[in-house]
Amino acid sequence: MSDRVAGVIFDVDGVLVDSPHERAWREALRELMEGPWSDLRAHATWTPDAFTSRVYREELSGRPRMDGALAALRRFGVPGAEARAAEYADHKQAMVLRLIRAGEFTPFSDGLRFVRAVKAAGLRVAAASSSRNARLLLSSIPADGGPPGGGGASVAELFDADVSGRAFAHGKPHPDMFLAAAAELGVAPAEAVVVEDAPAGVVAAKAGGMTALGVARADDAPLLEAAGADLVVANLDLVDVDALDEGRVVARSG
Repeated sequence: MSDRVAGVIFDVDGVLVDSPHERAWREALRELMEGPWSDLRAHATWTPDAFTSRVYREELSGRPRMDGALAALRRFGVPGAEARAAEYADHKQAMVLRLIRAGEFTPFSDGLRFVRAVKAAGLRVAAASSSRNARLLLSSIPADGGPPGGGGASVAELFDADVSGRAFAHGKPHPDMFLAAAAELGVAPAEAVVVEDAPAGVVAAKAGGMTALGVARADDAPLLEAAGADLVVANLDLVDVDALDEGRVVARSG
């Protein structure tokens, strides 16, 4: 890492927003397995209770949509997973858009405070999510901290760059997305900190030569640490923003 931090790159789902993605992936597969794919149930390990939050974090969180769909179907041994992944991904996308437009998501207040604090410290910030829905989510959150849908300037306008949802040659855990975000911010990878809640994202940050700050929203600190996170916190209010100017990513003392 450099002796200074010049930019901070944020994942969105799980870091800044408790989005409906996990719910959409779970419910979309349930609808398929209980509907048009019901004849596959006897040949797969899927049950309504089998799709846990751990499955979401390990197979879907932080990955491009098609990669995640295929990983989940393979996890449950669904026959013809490769041929069915697109249908699953499309069904999930339609569902998540309905949920977002209905306001079925919650901003993480500590995450938004951290964005504002980093900006106030003079650092450049970027959003970098695999989800094509990230911009819609951020645009739905007022920058003044009011409830979603309140109008006025949005959180999306706080960012100096946003590479979310772009088609890269390789998705997470490859570093392509984060390297593109750093380039758009005009900062060297060694001067960038990536804020992630998914092990795949932490691996991607480290592969790109960046510092990885893990946010353990689901009591999964060991997973983030095992992926190589330089610091793991349960809440971004715990990060010492002043230390970033010295090139240190540490928790507040006391």
